[in-house]
Amino acid sequence: MSDDSVNVESRTSSQDKRWTIMAAILGTSTAILLFHGIEQEANPNFVREIALTVIASTIPFQGIWFLIYTFLMENDSKIDDQLRTKLALTSAFCQVMAYISICGVIMLWYNMSPMVGGMFSISAILAMILVRFAITQPNVSTDEENDH
Repeated sequence: MSDDSVNVESRTSSQDKRWTIMAAILGTSTAILLFHGIEQEANPNFVREIALTVIASTIPFQGIWFLIYTFLMENDSKIDDQLRTKLALTSAFCQVMAYISICGVIMLWYNMSPMVGGMFSISAILAMILVRFAITQPNVSTDEENDH
């Protein structure tokens, strides 16, 4: 592995969190497809079929999001601003598509139980709002924290 390669020691905490989110979404989607796919084969259900189709259609975007992020981490200093902008826009689009997999999960849970589906929907919406709120908060420097 070269000195420019991405490794655990060189990633920042923010990068680790992003990797964790990407891996969790991809892993969850794959696991849901596997287990609910087996159930679908044994006991076909139209709503489950639609939900699995939604989830399956998001997996390529999840993978591309992961690949673009890795490429940018490894080559950030080597690429020009125009390519960086294109990759950032593509990554953002793939990220939105990846989050659509939550709609498929909501459909599965509603199909299982309206109460479970409803609570999952509320929780998912609140979690996304909290994440967006946390991301948009201005960073407080350590000097300001020490002054108070």
